[in-house]
Amino acid sequence: MGGPADVHELKDLMISKVAVGPMDNNAYLLRCRATGAQLLIDAANDAETLLTLIGDDGIAAVVTTHRHGDHWQALAEVVAATGAATYAGAYDAEGIPVATDVPVEDGDVVRVGEVELTARRLVGHTPGSIALVYDDPHGHPHVFTGDCLFPGGVGNTWKDPAAFASLLRDVETKLFDALPDETWVYPGHGKDTTLGDERPHLAEWRERGW
Repeated sequence: MGGPADVHELKDLMISKVAVGPMDNNAYLLRCRATGAQLLIDAANDAETLLTLIGDDGIAAVVTTHRHGDHWQALAEVVAATGAATYAGAYDAEGIPVATDVPVEDGDVVRVGEVELTARRLVGHTPGSIALVYDDPHGHPHVFTGDCLFPGGVGNTWKDPAAFASLLRDVETKLFDALPDETWVYPGHGKDTTLGDERPHLAEWRERGW
């Protein structure tokens, strides 16, 4: 916490990752290189750190990946400071105490400048969790998964077999079946991974039930 952001520089997009708060939540700042427009994924905690990362150019929007409190602790303060529009999954918006300006459905496009991200609803960790997929026209895709996919497994479903089956099914059909192994995965906590690194373990996850 408090260290410099990790930065991925793509041809059209810069992605800066910083961990904040007591649960080391990852927040991601996306910057369109053509326009300078910026978008923040998960104003999780430590508004001061996030606002420093955002800098003087501000942000057009904040996307909250899901309703759990550790992902929106700084949302009100960041929105107050920047005037950013708020986005969240349509089925999680009611659980987020800052009003959602744009409820996001599965397949909706979220734009940052000239860059387009496609939202995928993943049901199981929460009813309305969303992942954001950036299909880089110059390289491999990038996906921001919130708490739905991590290195080593899907998100917590609290030993609810139906919720686990739903989350694994959505992650398989909407991410693993739709995207190549090279796809870079940015989770809500911890280290990045790729779909290729995780794909061989899907059957093992299904068998263990978490």
